[in-house]
Amino acid sequence: MACLLAALALGAAGCRNGLASEGARSPKAEQWFQRASHEYRDARIDAANDSVHQALELAPKDEEVKILAARVALARLEYPEVLRLLRGVQTPGAAGLRGRANWYKGDLPAAAEELEALLADPEVVDPWAKSVSKLARQGVGRRPFAVEGFLAAVEMPRTEPGAPRYIVPLKIDGDEALALVSTGNAEVVLDSATRNEPSWVSLTFEGMDPDRPFEVRDVPAMTQDLTAISHQINAPIKALLGANLLRRLHATLDLSGRQFVVRSFVPPPPPVASKIELFYLRGGGMVLGSSFGADDAQTAAFFVDSAMIHPVALDAGGWKKAGVELGSLTLLPQDASQKLRGGAVPSLRFGAFDMPHVRAIFGLPLEKIEKELEIDVDGSFGAGLLADYRLTFADGGRLLWAEQQRGGEAPKPPAAALTPGAQPPVAPVAPLAPTPGTGPVNLLDPQKQP
Repeated sequence: MACLLAALALGAAGCRNGLASEGARSPKAEQWFQRASHEYRDARIDAANDSVHQALELAPKDEEVKILAARVALARLEYPEVLRLLRGVQTPGAAGLRGRANWYKGDLPAAAEELEALLADPEVVDPWAKSVSKLARQGVGRRPFAVEGFLAAVEMPRTEPGAPRYIVPLKIDGDEALALVSTGNAEVVLDSATRNEPSWVSLTFEGMDPDRPFEVRDVPAMTQDLTAISHQINAPIKALLGANLLRRLHATLDLSGRQFVVRSFVPPPPPVASKIELFYLRGGGMVLGSSFGADDAQTAAFFVDSAMIHPVALDAGGWKKAGVELGSLTLLPQDASQKLRGGAVPSLRFGAFDMPHVRAIFGLPLEKIEKELEIDVDGSFGAGLLADYRLTFADGGRLLWAEQQRGGEAPKPPAAALTPGAQPPVAPVAPLAPTPGTGPVNLLDPQKQP
């Protein structure tokens, strides 16, 4: 029964992989292990970290406990701890975790070796590992995410009112392109029409001073057909900028000020901001904790997907926690599929901010995300909610500073730590109100109307 529960909670391959034999764990250690398993499944990562370490104290040689502890450490971006915990554990699951830890810490040869060991198991199907193992072999000798530059504040074009998008002009290997910020992706993704297979590329961000570009070299990139995204946005999107890049560049997302800021340094905390802890399931899926109700009566976990235009998407469990009956939701008139229904969440928390009457939808396939990340989330936060805040990644992506924007006010420049003699950050562009009766500006030329 212990192995069955662990497999369900962690997506493990089963007891056949040389994990602890039945009866090797004391009753108290088993209680802590099951508690940690459920906390991890519910994306309560800090709680799972405390519980699994209690289990480790009681069963320090138990390989199931070690693997769960390593999953928790990976979600907290503690790569050396993942490798320490799994030293000597020879299972496909352990190899996969070590491969991810080595990949994100930049040890390409070790990542390739571990991921190839994982893929050698005939029961393993992992497209991410297959692509990354090739990239890791090709990238030996490279220095991933090597930055040349100090800071760039890129002006983001306006998009259609009511459909917020984080669209960033940039250069990919010297060619001008548009990219969509997509925190729901771990890696940078290139349109398969321009790249046949995963590759290493250079990204250049030009701020308001074209003589001072900000270049990121040796960026690993996956491939995907982005035609549907381009059609939906009505612009040629050639790349998705994933969480692995954003957190390395200490990025700021400011849709109200129409700025995308990247830095080679860690900015100081903004003067007035909420500190939100971020976790990365399997090293890439960005999740954060929240709650329904001003008194935090119902805790919740949310996947963060900046490519989703809706403020919030909830599954059935999330609507139940919010105290809203599914039968009260109404069909969205703009949804041609007639599958999406909408309503209002009475109260929802984002960091320290209490948000009353938040618009949310029901009907998106959140179970696909849950299956991929092997967790149970209550919903997803999208650009419709994130756009109300200036967001800055800190502490290597473990923290998100959220500054609430006020309607109609031009935000202050993003906080930047300046070294002696350094140039001050570029002043932000004041937000432009859409002209009544007009559509979105042309994304290839913000000065032209379609």
